Parts: sequence; C-alpha cells; structure tokens
Amino acid sequence: MSGHQKAKGKKEQMKGKAKEVGGRATRDLPLEAEGRLEQSKGDARQAKEKTKDIFKH
Repeated sequence: MSGHQKAKGKKEQMKGKAKEVGGRATRDLPLEAEGRLEQSKGDARQAKEKTKDIFKH
C-alpha cells in the first residue's frame, strides 16, 4: 500500500506543477495557486509515507 500512496503523491506533484505552469503562462492566478496547493498535498503524502517506512524497520 505504501508504494501506491507514494505514486499517488508523485502524481499529485506532477499534476500540480502542470497547473502552476499553465496558470503562469495564462496569468491565471487562481489556477497557479491551485497548482501549488496540489503540489504541497503531494509533498505531504510522500513525506508521510517516507516517515512510515523509516519507523517500520
């Protein structure tokens, strides 16, 4: 399950980055902010899973 959550976090990061870049290109500030938010959710998910892996052993 951990691998699935890590992949989901990476997917959220990439999707967020694409939204952020798209928002910057079109000067759409809400889209840019939404992209940053999605990236941070992906970062948090990955950090949580990495912490779980550390304390598993």
